[in-house]
Formats: sequence, structure tokens, C-alpha cells
Amino acid sequence: MFSRIRSDIQCILDRDPAARTAWEALTCYPGLHALVLHRRAHWCWNNGFKWLGRFISHLGRFFTGIEIHPGAKIGQRVFFDHAMGVVVGETAEIGDGCTIYQGVTLGGTSLYKGAKRHPTLGRDVVVSAGAKVLGGFLVGDGAKIGSNAVVIKPVPAGATAVGIPARIIPSKTGESADVTPGTKFSAYGITLDDDPVSQAMKGLIDNASSQEHQIALLWQAIEKLSASPATPRKDCVPTDAALQETFEADKLNQLMGK
Repeated sequence: MFSRIRSDIQCILDRDPAARTAWEALTCYPGLHALVLHRRAHWCWNNGFKWLGRFISHLGRFFTGIEIHPGAKIGQRVFFDHAMGVVVGETAEIGDGCTIYQGVTLGGTSLYKGAKRHPTLGRDVVVSAGAKVLGGFLVGDGAKIGSNAVVIKPVPAGATAVGIPARIIPSKTGESADVTPGTKFSAYGITLDDDPVSQAMKGLIDNASSQEHQIALLWQAIEKLSASPATPRKDCVPTDAALQETFEADKLNQLMGK
């Protein structure tokens, strides 16, 4: 028990720069308190003491603002950061190393008792503030759920889900879209690279820049043909403006934050 609490405290120190000491993490982090209470509630639930498990869960909700059903399965090194208003359903499963922020709901869309109604989070998943993950599907290892996203379908490993309903941004070289070299954890899990609108605009800017470059090359070729004695065509002589590239792709990308 004590070794697991030490592991919980260490994951808080690793992922929250505001945590200064182990004593502060132990005494002032409701996410840790909710986990400790949940383990007792989960033991009661699995050993036939259903009401007692629910009552301990209710106490945990009262003292921490985090509601975890005693039937939910939670792995090691899970961090509920801030976590006020988090709801974790009965058949939800949270893998090792996951980080869950405030206002998150791991909810179900089915009313059938005994069925798998709530999501399963793989290892090292980050669920950002206000996100709703609804249904009995799998969120793959290393996936990221953006703030206020509503996820109603499976998320592949390493991918990022953003928007309402959530759109899936594929992983990059097997890693999540927000992973940067030398960084194993990214707070809230989302960077500009995870914004599909920004990515689409960048693609349009790059395409327009490429087309202008090709047009300039065509005019240069036409100028050479027009200057040739064999094919003198003064009506095809391009203007100076046509020969120059005026599309400022770099400036537009800077405005997009790229």
C-alpha cells in the first residue's frame, strides 16, 4: 500500500511543476485522496460489500469533488490533476500512467446492466479539461483527448481527438501529435499541431505558394521562348510582376502561429 502511495506521489511531482514537496502532494492534492479512497471502495465492491463501496465512493466525492464508481478499474501512476467535477463510470478502465484533468466525464451511453458501458483508457492517455468520453470503446495507448472534446468512437494509439464530435488526428511516427523531442509529458496534451483548422490553413498556404512558384517558372520559360529568334512572339512577353513571386507564405504562416 505504501509503495503505491509513494508511486502516486512521485507521478504528481513529475507532472505538476506546482507540487514542491512530497508532503504537499500527500496533504493537498485531492486527486491522490480520491485514488486512496477508491481503492478501498473498489475492494469492498469486489468482495460483495456493494453498499459500503458506494458509501466510500460517496464520501470521496464529498471530500474531493471527484466521483469514481467503486466498480471502475484504475491502474498505477494515474494522476487526477485539479480534477474537480470528474466523473468515472462503473465499467470504466483507466490504464497505467494516465492523466485526467478537471471536468472530465468517462460516461456510458447504454442502460443495460452488466454490459461494458464506459470507455477503456490505455496506458499514458491524457484527457484534457472538460472532455467527455462516452461509450464502451478503447482509447489507445498514448492518445490525447483535447479540452472540451466529445469522443464517441475509438481513438487509435498515439492519436489526438479534438472537437465536437471529436475528430481524430493520426499519430506522427507512432507518437502523439503533441510529443516533442526530449519531452515525455505535455500538460493538457494539446499543441498547435493538434488543431485541424490550423493544419488545413497551413496546407492551403503551402499549396498556394507552390502554385505561384510554378506560374513564375512558366512565365520565365515563355520569356525565353519569346526572346528566341525562331519564335518571336512579342504578345507573349510577361510583365515584371508575372516573373516575381509575391505570395508571402512565411508571413501567413507566422500569423497562423507556425
